[in-house]
Amino acid sequence: MNNFFTILPDLIGTFAFAMSGIKMASRKNVDWFGAFMIGLVTAIGGGTVRDLLLDVTPFWMLDSRYFITTGVALLATLVFKEKLMRWTNTLFLFDTIGLGLVTIIGISKCMDAGFPFWVCIVMGTITGSIGGVLRDVLLNEVPLLLQKDIYAMACVIGGLSYFLLLEINMTKDLAAPLAAIIVMLVRLIAIQFHIHLPVLKSVHDKEADDSFLNNKPPQQ
Repeated sequence: MNNFFTILPDLIGTFAFAMSGIKMASRKNVDWFGAFMIGLVTAIGGGTVRDLLLDVTPFWMLDSRYFITTGVALLATLVFKEKLMRWTNTLFLFDTIGLGLVTIIGISKCMDAGFPFWVCIVMGTITGSIGGVLRDVLLNEVPLLLQKDIYAMACVIGGLSYFLLLEINMTKDLAAPLAAIIVMLVRLIAIQFHIHLPVLKSVHDKEADDSFLNNKPPQQ
């Protein structure tokens, strides 16, 4: 029997990420197929990169449920469009749910492949965040990963929490959902209280930069 955390939460995470992608796509006035593709890329993008790095067949090529789940997300958006549009935090909510669930699923799959904990955390972060990056790039938005908001760092904190819970002999079936909730809580608390990492201040030489862009040597 398949582990609970690898079936239902996986599909819930896929649905949540697909909804976030479709919701953002609706702001760009794309057609239904375009919205489906944006939702699908958001849902499977991180896991695809993870599987390629692990040198295994990407998961969605072995299971059609991810396409079906994305289709259900699109249908739900079309049917409940008016209600979803009125909920100003819908995009953030779905993105946060997807981030928490998919991150821990990515860590679990990497653990099953026998990699050390730090590789698992990196892979979990990639699984949780890269789909959103691809979504934002395709829709010509600045990726959340490159903004000062706590996003990928929430994945790292959740991953560390997961291994700490396992170290105190908590079962995987209990530690995994708790760690996913920690990812979500970190993201929610960071947004609620405007917590973010320090911003890298500009230290450039404007004259040198302008000369570089114009392919001219800077004046001495």
